[in-house]
Amino acid sequence: MLEQAHPLTAAPPQNFRAEFRATLALAWPLAAANLLQMLVHAVDVIFVARLGDAALAASSLGVAIFGLLLWTGTGLVGASAPLIAAELGRRKHSVREVRRTVRMALWISLLVSLVFMGVCAAGGPIMRATGQEPELTLHAASFLLILMWGMFPMIAASVLRIFVSALGRPTIATAITFLALFVNVFGNWVLVFGHLGLPALGLHGSALSSILTSTAMLVAYVVVIQSDRRLRRYHLFGNWWRSEWGRFTEILRIGTPIGLTILAEAGLFTGAAFLMGRIGEAQLAGHTIALQIAALAFQIPFGVAQAATIRVGLAYGAGDRRGIALAGRASLGLGIGFMALTALSMWLFPSLFLSIYVDVGDPKNALLVGFAMQFLVVAAAFQLFDGAQTVAAGVLRGLQDTRIPMLIAVCGYWLAGYGTAIYLGFWTPMAGVGVWIGLAVGLVVVAALLLTRWRLRGRLGLLPG
Repeated sequence: MLEQAHPLTAAPPQNFRAEFRATLALAWPLAAANLLQMLVHAVDVIFVARLGDAALAASSLGVAIFGLLLWTGTGLVGASAPLIAAELGRRKHSVREVRRTVRMALWISLLVSLVFMGVCAAGGPIMRATGQEPELTLHAASFLLILMWGMFPMIAASVLRIFVSALGRPTIATAITFLALFVNVFGNWVLVFGHLGLPALGLHGSALSSILTSTAMLVAYVVVIQSDRRLRRYHLFGNWWRSEWGRFTEILRIGTPIGLTILAEAGLFTGAAFLMGRIGEAQLAGHTIALQIAALAFQIPFGVAQAATIRVGLAYGAGDRRGIALAGRASLGLGIGFMALTALSMWLFPSLFLSIYVDVGDPKNALLVGFAMQFLVVAAAFQLFDGAQTVAAGVLRGLQDTRIPMLIAVCGYWLAGYGTAIYLGFWTPMAGVGVWIGLAVGLVVVAALLLTRWRLRGRLGLLPG
């Protein structure tokens, strides 16, 4: 007999204060892991930047393609979160069903990784088709040919992260990501510049370090799961060859819209960078820094959204409508509340945030800093909506509602958001500020529609019978 479920994975409590505490206890380790993951990626930038502008540009171009595919893949297998949570909500000791979900999610991780690796292998022609410089394309394509081998371990590790979090062990994700940070620093130090008797591999060394780091994360998850008395009772890696086509299809049905939603949102900000590049180099630089600050703040509500999917999913599986409402209120309150604090901080102390990335007192940076401060004012305004839309998407995923939210994201981000960005950026004197207002419009529209869908969940038939 399996031991009693961890308190974090119990059905949602019947009062708001207890639910808020449970959501916070699950969300903070996930948010911390998200922030650490950003630091892992930042390590690559720090080391590659020392190789020169050409190497940094090549890695940025390669990572842009790889990262877009990776986020789409992790969104696809992210369907395992609401499925596992619902299974645990229906039955605390649902060992077999949880195992089936994880096994099929790992199968999908492998299959989608092979497809995305094929896209990475065609990176050279893709970059040439976008008009990139031949020499830059050559270096970026060779970098991508190495980096693509990290695709499977990264996506598979995200599946195991979901499993340990849903089972009430979110701090495992934080600890393993912290370990990955040190592995990546060591890998870059050894492979990029050549230490401990190894040759200096430059840009290729950074790609190899990423593979080493992602593999170390995957292995760490496997070791921890096999070592933990409660987790290993799920026998995740036993009979891994057995197919469960019904579960396979269910993950694809729920996960494909999640992946496309992430692709739509990430594509909006990637597209904004291209617009900024056409407006001016200084505006593009200011945009990049301001976006990094906004992305750093976003990791907190993103962690809350991940927790929200699990908490709502547990209540959904248990058929507990009141529990669903409590989990949604707690998650939205936590996510939006935090973003209100970041918005106020960005508005009051923009120079403090910018000084993390650039010397704001250096006259050479005056133009860049001026643009970045303008963009941060807009960023502060849309922080609440950014937090609202990601947590709203998270609670709806807990109800296994992903198709309509995907359509909302595509229309909101690309028709309302990108359309406004193009118009204000190129047809009015606003230029770069206009592009950022377009980003804000997209987030406001998506947040409003997703929150409305959550509020009308009963009328729309999204609740369990």
